[in-house]
Amino acid sequence: ILGKAYAVLSDAEQRAVYDEQGTVDEEGEALRGERDWQEYWRLLFKKITVKDIEDFEKSYKDSEEELADIKAAYMDFEGDMDRIMESVLCVDYTDEPRIRKIIEKAIDSGEVPSYKGFVKESKQKMIARKRRAEKEAREAEKTKDELGLGGEDDLKALIQSRNKDRKKEMDDFLAQLEAKYGNNAKKGGKKTAAKKGK
Repeated sequence: ILGKAYAVLSDAEQRAVYDEQGTVDEEGEALRGERDWQEYWRLLFKKITVKDIEDFEKSYKDSEEELADIKAAYMDFEGDMDRIMESVLCVDYTDEPRIRKIIEKAIDSGEVPSYKGFVKESKQKMIARKRRAEKEAREAEKTKDELGLGGEDDLKALIQSRNKDRKKEMDDFLAQLEAKYGNNAKKGGKKTAAKKGK
């Protein structure tokens, strides 16, 4: 119902008809669901940009929210730094010393218990985590270069290109189905053969 109300009120022609006559064209394309959903979504939620993400990261790091998230992850994963580093927002392997200090301070103050997985973590595990993170960063950079993603506009162009490719694939698929099943009106019935007796 709200979607229909929005569709009528956002369309200038339909709104004018509604204002004059108090009626709604139930067969109108806006009410049949043939609307610009992206435009509707943008009215509800603003577009997220790279700058928005960077601003969030700046405000999140060293905040009370991050502190609570780190403690919760520490408790949930019983001190497993691999899983803690994967679950806390906006961190990478370069943040590990900072995250460790936060957890150690919480252990010393008695806010969280001391887990063996954290306190007795081996150097090999730390080094392996760092190598994994560096490898993932190299792979991400390589993929970014292969896809030609230098900025937000490049990403938008890539998404639009993929959408066009998908639309073409769907159109081709539908054309094949139509060619196979749609144009063969004559082939629908059964053929019966009359048997001739001796």
